[in-house]
Amino acid sequence: MLSGRRLDLLDPTPLDIEIEDIALGLSRVARWNGQTGGEWSFSVAQHSLLVERLVIALKSDTPPRWRLAALLHDAPEYVIGDLITPFKAAVGLDYKALEVSLMRAVHLRFGLPAETPDTVARLIKRADRAAAYLEATQLAGFSETEATKILGKPRRLPQRRLRPCPPDEAKEKFLARFALLQRQL
Repeated sequence: MLSGRRLDLLDPTPLDIEIEDIALGLSRVARWNGQTGGEWSFSVAQHSLLVERLVIALKSDTPPRWRLAALLHDAPEYVIGDLITPFKAAVGLDYKALEVSLMRAVHLRFGLPAETPDTVARLIKRADRAAAYLEATQLAGFSETEATKILGKPRRLPQRRLRPCPPDEAKEKFLARFALLQRQL
C-alpha cells in the first residue's frame, strides 16, 4: 500500500489497514467497469458515499456506527477491485471468503463489530441496490424499464443527481465523511 503497510490478502489483520489506502483505492476503482458517461468514471468511493446517504434516507435514525459500516461496505474493493455480482458468483466461495476476511479486518480496524447485524446488513444492501439503480439509469445508459427488470426498482427511491468527479475529489470527500462519522462514534 502507498501508506507503507503490507497487507496479506490471505490473512489480513486490522493493523495493516489504513483509511487513506482505502480512500485512495476506492477513488480509483470505477463502478460499471468504467462504462459510464462523463469525463470521469463514477468511483467506488462515490458509490460508498451514495450508499451511506441512502441508508440515512431510508432510515433517518441509523446510528453513526452503522452509517460508517455503510460507508465501508465495499472497502475490500480497495485491493480486490469491483467485480460484478455474476462474476463473483462464478469465482465461487474462495473469492467470498477472501472478501469476508478482509471486511472483518476493516471493521475491526475502525471499531465496528467483525460481523454486521442482519438488520443493518439488509438496510445497507437495500441502499446498495438503490444506488445501483440510480447509477444504472443516470450514468450507465440503462432505461428505467431495463434497470427495473435487471436490478428491481427500489421502493421509496430518494432522488439524487449523480455526478462523477475526479479521483482526488472522491478521495477527499470519502475521507471527510469517514472523519465525521468517526467523531460521532
